[in-house]
Amino acid sequence: MPPLESPTHTSLWRRLNRTIAGRKAGDDGERGSIALYMAILAAGMIAMAGLVIDGGNALATKEKAADVAEQAARAGADALSPESLRNGSPDQLRADPVAARKAANAIMADNGATGTVTFDGNTVTVRATIPKKTSVLSVVHLNDISQTATWSATAIHGTTVAGN
Repeated sequence: MPPLESPTHTSLWRRLNRTIAGRKAGDDGERGSIALYMAILAAGMIAMAGLVIDGGNALATKEKAADVAEQAARAGADALSPESLRNGSPDQLRADPVAARKAANAIMADNGATGTVTFDGNTVTVRATIPKKTSVLSVVHLNDISQTATWSATAIHGTTVAGN
């Protein structure tokens, strides 16, 4: 089919001729723009998935670190010195540092944690770290979401009520 021409509406006739020839009008400068849009969209979706998945894993790891630190501190505070038990006075209970450290480290090892155990009188403080690697965000070189928590426990006797 020969191109249509009109001296008064040249640009309109060019568009019509392109359409007839099987091309959309004005698409010469937009070739590949959908590929760029999809690449940006895919990067955004990966980032969102990383924040949801690895962010959730980081929160769960923080909760586990707090739980392990609490359990280890309680186990350490429960490892009482035999001398303080024989003393006869419940307010003189003291943790045995060697047994307390061993009990706390055993709890941490059983849960895949590392950490430190410190003593202050009859209070045992545990700082536990749970190692965790990212699943999705490692694509952008964010590899470690390990979490740390600290907990203290004190050896007490019986039930204490404020004012008694």
